[in-house]
Amino acid sequence: MEPLGASTFFLVICISCLLFFAVCKKVSGNGKLPPGPVPLPIIGNALQLKTKNLSKTLQKVSEKYGPVFTLYFGSERVVALYGYETVKEALIDRADEFAARGSLPMADKINKGLGVIFSNGERWKQLRRFTLTTLRNFGMGKKSIEERIQEEAQSLLEKFRETQKTPFDPTFLLSCATSNVICSVIFGKRYDYDDKKFLALMSLMNDNFQTMSSAWGQLYTLFPSLMDALPGPHHRIVKNNDTAKEFVSEEVEKHQASLDPSSPQDFIDCFLVRMEQEKHNSGSEFSIENLVMTTIDLFIAGTETTSTTLRYGILLLLKHPEIQGKVQEEIDHVIGQSRSPCMVDRSQMPYTDAVIHEIQRFIALIPISVPHAVTQDTPFRQYVIPKGTTIYPILSSVLHDSREFPNPEQFDPGHFLDKNGAFKKSDFFMPFSAGKSSLISALQPFNIIHIQDSLQQFVSPRDLRMYPGNETR
Repeated sequence: MEPLGASTFFLVICISCLLFFAVCKKVSGNGKLPPGPVPLPIIGNALQLKTKNLSKTLQKVSEKYGPVFTLYFGSERVVALYGYETVKEALIDRADEFAARGSLPMADKINKGLGVIFSNGERWKQLRRFTLTTLRNFGMGKKSIEERIQEEAQSLLEKFRETQKTPFDPTFLLSCATSNVICSVIFGKRYDYDDKKFLALMSLMNDNFQTMSSAWGQLYTLFPSLMDALPGPHHRIVKNNDTAKEFVSEEVEKHQASLDPSSPQDFIDCFLVRMEQEKHNSGSEFSIENLVMTTIDLFIAGTETTSTTLRYGILLLLKHPEIQGKVQEEIDHVIGQSRSPCMVDRSQMPYTDAVIHEIQRFIALIPISVPHAVTQDTPFRQYVIPKGTTIYPILSSVLHDSREFPNPEQFDPGHFLDKNGAFKKSDFFMPFSAGKSSLISALQPFNIIHIQDSLQQFVSPRDLRMYPGNETR
């Protein structure tokens, strides 16, 4: 048995060495692939990336290898873009070349290339164009959406008041409120905060984001085939998404039964009308499958980013009472106590506007952008990025750039104010990515308006005093 054991051990060593040298050869890429830390066979750079402080780890990698570097997530080669100039050059200046959606194993498994966020090619072009046009026609990013936000803010504020100043977790209330605004556009209705199916859906989506952010989700990104064979909480993500599909499919069936093609009432109606118009077009991407997945994409994009930003905003205002007081003073001066905030107030409230931008900059909610990809060998800087390579823009490197934001690790609304106290825009403000493949970025005006109206309305500093202990902070 000993000779067999020795032979097996020797064979494993040889195979590992061959894999190692094969990977090293791929890294060199004839000297054209961006440099990066040497990967290990099978696991790539997994051991070198400290996921608990990934931003700092990537900063150190960039300091050693430059603003464009290669990493291996398991066996998959990816190229990371670090810093404002690099991200801007790829996603804005050369948007067409970097517009494709990159590989994200769990999303690929769930979406199967459907929908508007994780699709590519002609499907993505058709669905993105239709989605943006339809949402804007229903008021997203415009003044016509503010009444829905104002009404929802009032409903949420009432729920806050019902707590009678006792401790409570606002997570689901914030999710329901922000989700109801997008629901009013895509489903044509809002849901009661006590609706069991709606609350269950919120819980499932929240669970998915937590699981994807956990070690289980990160391991799935590195080793999808292996993780598919292993038990663990990562399998809930698929089950949760199947439940979301059932929820949306039921709504689609209701819309099909009540549809008036001459008067579409919401996004689903418009999609169904377009389906009928293109039913004889073999190249059309307007199908029930794409409708369901696009609706889920919008549902998630219109809920999680805004509600999580609001939750962080509450915490930051609690931690910085002096900033809280200045915001309250501006709200009292411009809006007063007798009416709801509206979009025209924004231009008169530079400090509040700066605080909201600083919240998004400081928390860097999406530190690494949803992956992009190049569809052909692409010369970039002094390198050549091979066809099909996944691209990861590091957004935290832009949002925390000390050249644009002095003391970037500090929460300071002054980052968005000029010397006269007027609001100051920044090209470095990329909280949701940038470029053509970012639907969330394309709808950024809606997110800003939603967050601004919401913070002013139901988490103004005065209302924050409902949280016990805030008076002493």
